[in-house]
Amino acid sequence: MSLKDVKHIALVLSGKGGVGKSSVTTQLALTLSLHGYSVGVLDVDLTGPSIPRFFGVEKEKVRQAPGGWIPVPVHEQQTESQNGNGHAVGSGHGSLHCMSLGFLLANRGDAVVWRGPKKTAMVRQFLSDVHWGTLDYLLIDTPPGTSDEHISLVETLLKEATSEQMAGAVIVTTPQAISISDVKKEINFCRKTGVQILGVIENMAGFVCPNCSECTNVFSKGGGRVMAQEFEVPFLGSVPIDPMFIRLIEEGRRPVYPEGTVVDGQAIATNAESEELDTGLLVDKYTACSLHPLFDGMVKELITTIER
Repeated sequence: MSLKDVKHIALVLSGKGGVGKSSVTTQLALTLSLHGYSVGVLDVDLTGPSIPRFFGVEKEKVRQAPGGWIPVPVHEQQTESQNGNGHAVGSGHGSLHCMSLGFLLANRGDAVVWRGPKKTAMVRQFLSDVHWGTLDYLLIDTPPGTSDEHISLVETLLKEATSEQMAGAVIVTTPQAISISDVKKEINFCRKTGVQILGVIENMAGFVCPNCSECTNVFSKGGGRVMAQEFEVPFLGSVPIDPMFIRLIEEGRRPVYPEGTVVDGQAIATNAESEELDTGLLVDKYTACSLHPLFDGMVKELITTIER
């Protein structure tokens, strides 16, 4: 298998659509890369592949190699760089590559109209035919539910990957009761299939206003923590909606916040708008996002749990 040189494999799951699995996967990958790890992201959401757009590489195409595909690079490994005045202009980070069905479609808007057996075959092909090389972490972004893709994915991983490689799953939910009731099914799915639950992330638990310093709990907050306590699994944290993160993904612009902005008790640094701030790699711009400190704490906890 192409996974033989992957140290740790983690799934990002949810029993409900629209909770932000791809957003969470993207930020986990960027944060792991900022910690110096080599990271791969596999998008097995076959009918709604969004990982290429999140990383700004949707116009790229995968390259063929003997026996499979070479994943698309988002950025390569880099040590901290400095300009002529000795000031840091780029942070050190590990490499980041991704693979998605979106790279194989002729047009971005093409619909994938497949029955279950073809989806199952595609998932297995992704797990066997992508030449990742040596990776510290492989994150797998999954579709909602507990359907064909999930069963095929878990069965193949449990059969072919070692217990040391299979780190477990991160469960994503939103605070609303209807979302939590669906996500509970995903936790039961993990327990029935023997997949360890690394923790629960409560997404969309607030709104970071781009015009003032308020962070408002639009969809309430705390439901994810209660669910994690009920099932006795780790709660990794709550993540608000940040329009500046959306601007970073859609426009490639570095996040900028009003003075005095506080998210989850942490003051967010403000930067003056300039063209220089909008240059550079996505991973460097992400360090200015209000969500980065939150994911940095979650990733440190995940690394401790996985490498324990």
